[in-house]
Amino acid sequence: MAAAVAMTAVIYGLVQLPASADTRTEVREVFAPNGSIRKENVRVADLPRTDKSVDVTAEVVTIQQTGAPGSRYDLVFVGDGYTAAEQELFHSQVLARWAQLSAVEPFRTLKNSFNVWQVNAISAQSGSDNDPTLGIEKDTALDGEFWCGGLDRLVCVDETVAEQYAQLAPGADQALILVNSTTYGGSGGSVTVSSGGNALSGDIVVHELGHSIGGLADEYGGDPTVYPGGEPGEPNTSVANEATMRAQRLKWFSYLGKPTPDGGVIGTFEGAAYYDRGVYRPSENSMMRSLGNEFNLIGIDQLTAAILAKTG
Repeated sequence: MAAAVAMTAVIYGLVQLPASADTRTEVREVFAPNGSIRKENVRVADLPRTDKSVDVTAEVVTIQQTGAPGSRYDLVFVGDGYTAAEQELFHSQVLARWAQLSAVEPFRTLKNSFNVWQVNAISAQSGSDNDPTLGIEKDTALDGEFWCGGLDRLVCVDETVAEQYAQLAPGADQALILVNSTTYGGSGGSVTVSSGGNALSGDIVVHELGHSIGGLADEYGGDPTVYPGGEPGEPNTSVANEATMRAQRLKWFSYLGKPTPDGGVIGTFEGAAYYDRGVYRPSENSMMRSLGNEFNLIGIDQLTAAILAKTG
């Protein structure tokens, strides 16, 4: 266990923060520039994190509208750390992030199933807390910060305020927060956060939509012990190995042996759902296991079905 903690410290810059009355421990998904993903128990400030109010007059910009709100998946980008003079920068980064997302299947094929909005939350100062160094403080609309919970690339925002800004856009199914930084970083949660000026951070958005739209499980391990649970509810993890899956016609049995966009063929690969043993994933290394990859066939089909069920 000590070795695992040391490794975490090297990869993610883990530091111990003093406990305080306004923090709690919760599990967060933490992303690294090499694409690896881990679950970490981190101390974060209770939400709402600030006493900031929402500017209900914030401008809402249409990036793409292909149908009535509610008949499409409505994605809403909200900016943090962009001053009034930096809204064009925010806009260019929203366009780049949407282009990155819509280049990945099935979002590429189903691009017109989405409405995309931009909400211009104006920050008093440019940037983010603790960026580029720990201790820097910025007055921003969503109170974004690097080093959240003591992890240098974990970026948190006031999720309550972020959701309120997102609700200014029509339909608002998913809030995607861009912080004004070129430093790699982001987080998952009730909102998805990524650095607007860092292209690698864009894959965080793709991965998190696999969860929120497709209902997909994480396909990475981490705990070296045997998975202790029963059959997972998510469609892309199972306690059945290939022989059992074939014999009992379980989960993705009809996909077994088929080529998959993330490489190789569909099978049962041990290690998923945060455990290294006793639970299986469909492919060697999909987007739900590490960033920078395609979704596997099961992920693509689940996302496609969920999108079409809402949008027709």
